[in-house]
Amino acid sequence: MFSRNIPDILRHARIPGVKGFAVLNGIEASLRGLLVSIWPLVLYRALSDDAAAVSLYYFGIGVSSLFFGLMVPWIGRFLPRRWVYTAGVGFYLIGCPLAILGGPVLTPLALLLTSLATVTVSICTNAYVMDYIARHDLGRGESLKMIYAAVSWAAGPVIGVMLWKYWEPLPFLAAMGFAALLLATFWYMRLGNGKLITRARAPAPNPLAYLARFFRQPRLIAGWLFAVLRSSGWWVYIVYLPIFCIEAGLGDQVASAAFSVSNTFLFLSPLMLRWMQRRGLKRAIRITFAACAACFLLAAFGQVWPPLAVIALFTSSLFLVMLDAFGSLPFLMAVRPAERTEMSAVYSSYRDVSGILSPGVAWLVLLALPITGVFAACAGGLASMIALAGRIHPRLGEPRGAKSEQPA
Repeated sequence: MFSRNIPDILRHARIPGVKGFAVLNGIEASLRGLLVSIWPLVLYRALSDDAAAVSLYYFGIGVSSLFFGLMVPWIGRFLPRRWVYTAGVGFYLIGCPLAILGGPVLTPLALLLTSLATVTVSICTNAYVMDYIARHDLGRGESLKMIYAAVSWAAGPVIGVMLWKYWEPLPFLAAMGFAALLLATFWYMRLGNGKLITRARAPAPNPLAYLARFFRQPRLIAGWLFAVLRSSGWWVYIVYLPIFCIEAGLGDQVASAAFSVSNTFLFLSPLMLRWMQRRGLKRAIRITFAACAACFLLAAFGQVWPPLAVIALFTSSLFLVMLDAFGSLPFLMAVRPAERTEMSAVYSSYRDVSGILSPGVAWLVLLALPITGVFAACAGGLASMIALAGRIHPRLGEPRGAKSEQPA
């Protein structure tokens, strides 16, 4: 009798949908958007205005984040996923106060902790998405996620710099508020530990075991490389354009303004998705990587006329957003259901690998060339993806019947 009086919302857990994950992504984007344009400036100043030192610190942070990210699935064997996600948000709540204290030691440590937070939250979120969102809804989910994050990524970088100039601790305090909201929303959604894929019982594998399975699947490797080079493009745009603007005498707000305006392209993600569907995923990815590489190559001539680099990289952001909209689909569509958590960790490592690759290459380039040489090197990397995208199956991404939707 008593159970009849219990509301359905308390008796049955809600099934998370595309919109719920878009809301989570939008809140995290608010947090990261406020800080994304501040970190290069804060680190550049903390390291005595040395661009090469900034590259080395980012390289170290990238290596640390990569190894930590690969350990997350192993940690998840002993700690429920909801608590792993909670710990990830906790890194945000610890890193921001350290950034407020600042200095040549605490500032890099704060950036490291927020990087670990991003990795952890991303791995858990991707695993939840693959648990609860059907394959045919993944494209719509990516598009809706970008729309919900558009305002945060568009306004956050400029607002973050403005708040930082008004009172340096202010953007980090605001980021802590968004972190608390993110955690509260996550627990309200009651995502739990995701769906359990029943398999033969076996001991928890070490973190390298699922890497071997990943390297045996060419479709996953290609999808991961697309994400690495796409992220490297964003990395160069976010980190080295502000430094270039300062050294070229354009000021420290030009890059943040360009980044904010470029993020308004996120509102176009539904149109980008339809553009991809009309041309096919293979052709769309090849065209977009080619256009993006051309823009970065043009930016390399910014040494002659600095505004050219800003204009060219701003234009490249349109194509980077397009890759954000549909560039992850080759990987997500190829993941086997029983490997969601492990392969989510592998996929999420693209951010850390790009955080190692980009500053590592940049540090070598800066030994002999100005920052515009970094733009040219990035153009070469993006261009290499054109040939790799040629190996995508022509029909990948097209609507299919249930029988044709077989895992890789």
